[in-house]
Amino acid sequence: MGQSDGPRGTTGAGSGQTSGRSTRCIALIGPFLSGKTSLLEAILARTGGIARAGAVADGSSVGDASPEARDHGMSVQLNIADVSFLGDTFTFIDCPGSIEFQYEGAAALTACDAAVVVSEPDPKRVPALQVILKQLEDRGIPHLLFLNKIDACETPMLEIVPALQPASTKPLVLRQIPIWENGVATGFIDLALERAFLFRKDAPSEMVEIKAADLEGEKEARYHMLEQLADYDDALMEKLLSDLAPEKELVFADLSREFEDGLICPVLLGSAQNGSGILRLLKAIRHEVPFVGATAKRLKVENAKSAAYVMKTLYTGHGGKLSIARVLTGDLADGATMTGGKAVEERVAGLFSLKGEETVKRSGAHAGDTVALGRLDSVRTGDTISTEKAGIVQIAGVKPPEPVLASGIGLKDRKDEVKLSSAMAKLIEDDPSLAIEHNQDTHQVLLKGQGEMHLRVAFERLSRKYGVVVERQKRQVPYKETIRGSVEIRGRHKKQSGGHGQFGDVVISIAPQPRGAGFAFGDTITGGVVPKQYIPSVEIGVTDYMKHGPLGFQVVDIAVTLTDGSFHTVDSSDMAFRQAGRLAMSEGMPKCQPVLLEPVMAVEITVPSDATARVNGMIPQRRGQILGFDARDGWPGWDVVSAHIPESEIEDLIVELRSATSGVGTYTARFDHLAELTGRLADQVLVSHGEAAE
Repeated sequence: MGQSDGPRGTTGAGSGQTSGRSTRCIALIGPFLSGKTSLLEAILARTGGIARAGAVADGSSVGDASPEARDHGMSVQLNIADVSFLGDTFTFIDCPGSIEFQYEGAAALTACDAAVVVSEPDPKRVPALQVILKQLEDRGIPHLLFLNKIDACETPMLEIVPALQPASTKPLVLRQIPIWENGVATGFIDLALERAFLFRKDAPSEMVEIKAADLEGEKEARYHMLEQLADYDDALMEKLLSDLAPEKELVFADLSREFEDGLICPVLLGSAQNGSGILRLLKAIRHEVPFVGATAKRLKVENAKSAAYVMKTLYTGHGGKLSIARVLTGDLADGATMTGGKAVEERVAGLFSLKGEETVKRSGAHAGDTVALGRLDSVRTGDTISTEKAGIVQIAGVKPPEPVLASGIGLKDRKDEVKLSSAMAKLIEDDPSLAIEHNQDTHQVLLKGQGEMHLRVAFERLSRKYGVVVERQKRQVPYKETIRGSVEIRGRHKKQSGGHGQFGDVVISIAPQPRGAGFAFGDTITGGVVPKQYIPSVEIGVTDYMKHGPLGFQVVDIAVTLTDGSFHTVDSSDMAFRQAGRLAMSEGMPKCQPVLLEPVMAVEITVPSDATARVNGMIPQRRGQILGFDARDGWPGWDVVSAHIPESEIEDLIVELRSATSGVGTYTARFDHLAELTGRLADQVLVSHGEAAE
């Protein structure tokens, strides 16, 4: 870290090689409303990228410029901007904080050199921080913690950091302590530099002498920092044991090495809203974040002549499809021929830098640069692309999380069906954490996503971006029906008109099967009373009827046996026996005590342990059965609750779950079995189904 603030930088939207060193890519990631977009704004203002910092609240920020982000006051997609600072260039990627949009950041993190985790200095943030930090730790991505809104903090920092430590399996190494004046943080002491700085609103901090009243606290905090670093450096440990002051060069070297190796998580302080602590953060990033070569090595493409990772796909109104990619090795030029994951060669139609919603044309890109590539139609988010004709081994990306909420899609104009299909394909390519399902049981088209806001934004994009006006519909539950009783019944289809008539005559027995056994058809025909060639047609007639039983739902778990019948040598046909089988079912099934069946899901709910009791209370309220709970493997302080819950009761489970867990709880659900539904609830289903049919 440098010894002075140094000159202010300028934006670097060009080649990204102002200093001869590669551009580094930094993700800004953190819990919802922690101030990441404000931090990006403060960084742009401090480096000269914009004349003055805008504000998210009044819609004047570079990031969150899309109509959906503005309308909802939150990040719903990546915000990307290039800056130059003290001769080095950086790409900052502001990732959405809401868990509903976190896949955006998860995909981008793959090719980033490091992450700045932004959070308020509040112990209540531990569960949300743990979700983020564990992802970074598991993926080997160097990261530091920036405690934002320090000006509003009233708790001593030496208490805050230990309270946040459960969120990280790596030591949280406090790099700065605040200077307090009348209960307000007015500056900080840099523990590595052993210098004090006073905040100045929207300006570089002013270096001052450390006050005598702060010296004791500074020495205690610095020694603790050195002890943490010494756990990974025997030479530093020896100096501490010998009461020798370590050289600052050794301290800085340890901070850089242990950060890059993922052994520690440094902690810095500031206020993005006031532009405080931004310069120190930038200097820490400049001196300690590794270059793209280390990232290429982590991703095992360091020996490739040409490799770039696609972290985001974007459809723009004027420029068509853009693939946002980080160049890991080699160079790229506009017009270059690229090969992606599908081994298809395509030519780059335009190469751009990004700053928020703005694109800036450029002629080329080098290793380290993050650029937007025009119209690579076969390339998808998560693909590794190369100028090599043979392509390249694909970097392992992150799979989208499983959807937790679904909504039916209704078209206001049936003529838009083809348009909707194209729009949905683009929408899901833009955001792979969305999914579309054509439900075979309910014949409903479902859009599935990560929560209520996620789906709301998706529907808004369909209308605004793609011009398809759709209506959200309630998701239909795929109820079934079966029988409790048995019957033997005759079905005769006889019709006479000019020429050949139609004649089919069958006797069938209908009986219930064990739950989950499915449908069985057989015959006990002797003496040819029903010719063999017509028996399959009887089965077809039976299965035709089973699509809609006496209650109006698909019939399951029954056995039908053809026991008798008769035929006519001239008038019998496949169609006649098919009709006879269907008639026998329609007359016999209502006499077999039909009963409604509802799908029951095997659900695994994942929550912080302090919310487990609340979750256990939710399940019976949703007619669920708790099967048990256990500690979540590899997640200290988390539980997994297992339960059986009717599918009809799961629709808004995620909303209640997120409310009870400060936004971090989630679940997975799989169909487990069908269970009988009787009484008032069954009556309600039948009434609503009848009204829908009308």
